[in-house]
Amino acid sequence: MHHSDRGVQYASQTLRKLLQREGLTMSMSRKGDPWDNAMMESFFRSLKTEWIDTGYATEAQAQMEVFKYIEMFYNPTRRHSALGYLSPAEYERRYEAGQLTPVEVAARC
Repeated sequence: MHHSDRGVQYASQTLRKLLQREGLTMSMSRKGDPWDNAMMESFFRSLKTEWIDTGYATEAQAQMEVFKYIEMFYNPTRRHSALGYLSPAEYERRYEAGQLTPVEVAARC
């Protein structure tokens, strides 16, 4: 699933074909409803403010650094107010273990 706002770059035929070729479904927020994409906007704000972009020799190197930020810091360590000040990994672990009530889960969506 590839979710985005309705920006022209995300509605392009080129992107549609790429997503289709990769077997991904395109999803877009509703017109005039910025809350549809609030979680992704928050993630990218965090990425831009917390991740030190030092310039990279190759695209592959940049991709690896973003991957490390997500998998080594953001998911396992970074606490989120929207998740009751748990990291995404800890929230998911508790959810899978049945330690969150449906009300707690719904309140976070």
